[in-house]
Amino acid sequence: LQISEPNEFDIMLVLPITRLQLDESDDTGAYYYLSFKRNPKEKHLLKFLDEDGKLSAFKMLEALRDIIKREVKNIKTVEVTVKRKKAGSPAITLQIKNPPAEISVDIILTLKVQQSWPPSTQDGLKIEEWLGRKVRGEFRNKALYLVAKQNKKEKVPRGNTWRLSFSHIEKAMLNNHGKSKTCCESDGLKCCRKGCLKLLKYLLEQLKMKYPKELDKFCSYHVKTAFFHSCVMWPNDTDWHVGDLDHCFQKYLGYFLDCLQKSELPHFFIPRYNLLSLEDKASCVFLSRQINYQLNNRFPIFQE
Repeated sequence: LQISEPNEFDIMLVLPITRLQLDESDDTGAYYYLSFKRNPKEKHLLKFLDEDGKLSAFKMLEALRDIIKREVKNIKTVEVTVKRKKAGSPAITLQIKNPPAEISVDIILTLKVQQSWPPSTQDGLKIEEWLGRKVRGEFRNKALYLVAKQNKKEKVPRGNTWRLSFSHIEKAMLNNHGKSKTCCESDGLKCCRKGCLKLLKYLLEQLKMKYPKELDKFCSYHVKTAFFHSCVMWPNDTDWHVGDLDHCFQKYLGYFLDCLQKSELPHFFIPRYNLLSLEDKASCVFLSRQINYQLNNRFPIFQE
């Protein structure tokens, strides 16, 4: 879904683990403390437990950062640097200079556990009408991914929380986004779902460049989540006919504006987790105003 220059890449560094005990760290159902159920097969991971026996995301990220820093020194063909740590970010960012442009690569430490998804996800992924009940079942049988992510809500941040990640499922939904199996294939009918997502992603990117401070709270994940909800609200391929791009985009944009107005955007997989909390109300109002201005003036930002 890259729009401008492809200069940013995400790589998940996946570590398979056999069994984990998951304990919710707050009421969102997205953040967890992890511990081993019994004596784990992965003995090498025991050194990353904190004093309470919880797997420390902070310790594991530090160790990974050290390995990467060490390895980067051996790269002689291109100039690679490890960027300074961003507080609370699950990524280790590499900056790669020259040919043909500068790129940044985020390496995200991810644990992969083959066990059932936690209860907070039970009522999420409502894709029955859109992609079908069978596909939903197949997705829910896939492994659980957890990324090393600091929970900002913790009174005393200890760096031992992990957040559920569904990027593997999101990718699968984007790749097979049609109700009919052949949607957007060479011999199938084309739809404008991805076109709509790219437009809103680009709109947010441009506005964030213009108002970095005011729109700091927003990221492309908000746009993506609203997109999946829109696909569920309008599940048929005919709802996204390729010739109706402007109409479809306005419907999707309307839903997103509605979310901003209420400061309510439920996580697609964890319905009780609101991605726009009420303390972000001022930011929501600001973004809503900017989008409405663009909408009423035929998107001058797209012409710039």
